[in-house]
Amino acid sequence: MKNQIFSTNEELTTSQHEITKVSSFAEVWECPLTGEKSLHATVNFFPGEVISNLITKEILKYPNYLTVQLNEQEHIMFTSEFLHYINHSCDPNVFFDITNRVATCLRKIEVGEEMTFFYPSTEWSMAQEFDCNCGTQACLERIQGAAHLPPAILQSYQLSDYIKQLVFKEVDETNLMADK
Repeated sequence: MKNQIFSTNEELTTSQHEITKVSSFAEVWECPLTGEKSLHATVNFFPGEVISNLITKEILKYPNYLTVQLNEQEHIMFTSEFLHYINHSCDPNVFFDITNRVATCLRKIEVGEEMTFFYPSTEWSMAQEFDCNCGTQACLERIQGAAHLPPAILQSYQLSDYIKQLVFKEVDETNLMADK
């Protein structure tokens, strides 16, 4: 998966992109200048709604830029390859619920809106870190995975069960050391 390719402040129109319909609910927009792609809704979604099942195509021992972390030694790739075009945002509208294997809507998504998720919500330490250009007020600027963010920031995001487990373990260990 790539960093979000469009600033949230930019006006995006379908006439500026090559569009490929990839499912009953989404299409991939490709920028003719850069070749970068993003997934956009073709229907409205509402908070809590399941957008797609996350069906495992392959389980790898090590992360790559297309995998989502299941646990310490398992990183999954999805069969629906269009999900790879859900780019990062520090103010996401999609959550990858790895436990239940579904992508869910976090906040209302309008027709034509880019679908985004918060990469550290599923990644402890990413295979490819990057400078974020999401342009949101919540932008964290450098995305490396949850291990590189303070628990106070992570608490404002919905996190996979595995990432929550690691964050709480780290907080508990810090509290134990402070109590000594």
